[in-house]
Amino acid sequence: MGATPDSLQRLVTAASISGDIFRIHAPGRGSDTWIINNPADIKRVLVTNHHNYTKGIGLDRVKILLGNGIMTSEGSLWRSQRRMIQPLFHRKLVEQFVSLIEQAVDERTVHWQALAQAGTIINITEEMSELTLDIVVRSIFGRDLEWLTARTGVLPFQMVTDESARDLQFAYKFRSLTRLVGELVAKRRAAQEEHFDLLGMMMAARDKETGKPMPDRELLDETMTLIVAGHETTASSLNFVWYLLATHPQAAARLHAEIDALPSVSNLSFQDTENLRYTQAVIQEAMRLYPPGWVLTRRTIEADILSGFTIPAGTDVMLSPYLIQRHTDHWESPEEFRPERFLDPKRDPRAEWVYIPFAAGPRHCVGENLAMYEMTVHVARVARDWCLEYVDEGPVELEAAINLRSRRGIKMRLVARAKD
Repeated sequence: MGATPDSLQRLVTAASISGDIFRIHAPGRGSDTWIINNPADIKRVLVTNHHNYTKGIGLDRVKILLGNGIMTSEGSLWRSQRRMIQPLFHRKLVEQFVSLIEQAVDERTVHWQALAQAGTIINITEEMSELTLDIVVRSIFGRDLEWLTARTGVLPFQMVTDESARDLQFAYKFRSLTRLVGELVAKRRAAQEEHFDLLGMMMAARDKETGKPMPDRELLDETMTLIVAGHETTASSLNFVWYLLATHPQAAARLHAEIDALPSVSNLSFQDTENLRYTQAVIQEAMRLYPPGWVLTRRTIEADILSGFTIPAGTDVMLSPYLIQRHTDHWESPEEFRPERFLDPKRDPRAEWVYIPFAAGPRHCVGENLAMYEMTVHVARVARDWCLEYVDEGPVELEAAINLRSRRGIKMRLVARAKD
């Protein structure tokens, strides 16, 4: 799955025919892959029996791109890295990045004014890709981003937005930047300066059990992982947020009303963003319909039993947020965009194991707090001043590779909102 343009559709079709657990034989690998799509099995694989599972098929491709970072490492190395990285994304630390996020959003929208006056159509997919890359590299490198850019003459990570393919050529080109990041680490150590950014926090982190810092190799791998993971998932989610708002005017009107009721959209705390319940519901519903990580893979260590079937040791198991989050047994009218589903105080889809856009269990996305905070601040700041109108015809087409993306850039018309 994920290797061909029709992988997602084949998965959807197979699930509709075969039900919530089935296996697919891969002749090229000479092995079976089990597809699971029910809450009990998802909970078992990700949480209650997670010790019996490692990362599965496709990991080799990701390792070429990201090295042995937190997304790909296993065992004691992963546990050590997780212990050091997780505190960086505590809500109180995350909200310290608000000025950085606001500045990036404001700089991105300044040129929108002229484009709007000229009636220019924008590619919101490209806009969100460039914006989220800007935010993530500022968050990681802080004021040293200027030093990195001066060394190369251009933003060295621009390829992440300029090149859509995630093939071996891209992976090797991207990995070559670890040398540049290594030079920056050495520069910082020599200067012994304090830096409030994610790289500085990782350099200062110590393992609680051993008291040791992150080894250089892991530090570089984690930095590259944060660049890719922090950019691509957020960019994809915001792309679909604006598409769904533009094609559902009633939802857009309700979101605008919630944001207009704020005295200000500046310096929003983490709690402020959580209080924007409908705005966050829009983001959650967009991630339900279009989860960036559309498929998760695991591999059994010892044999396990799922839905009464014995899964042999060393077997690949695949679960799909896209499938479970559109499952007719768990969602009413699952193909429809209904943000209000996430406003029901009597229902928590996460607790039911039917909503897993950030995965779940010990290996859930460590950057979830930052992603939700960044997206909510962005939507609030943009929607206060702008409406976006969808100008393409028909629904978006999806590309399901490593992440779920729109196959082509989504075209929008910018409309400045009238001020009272």
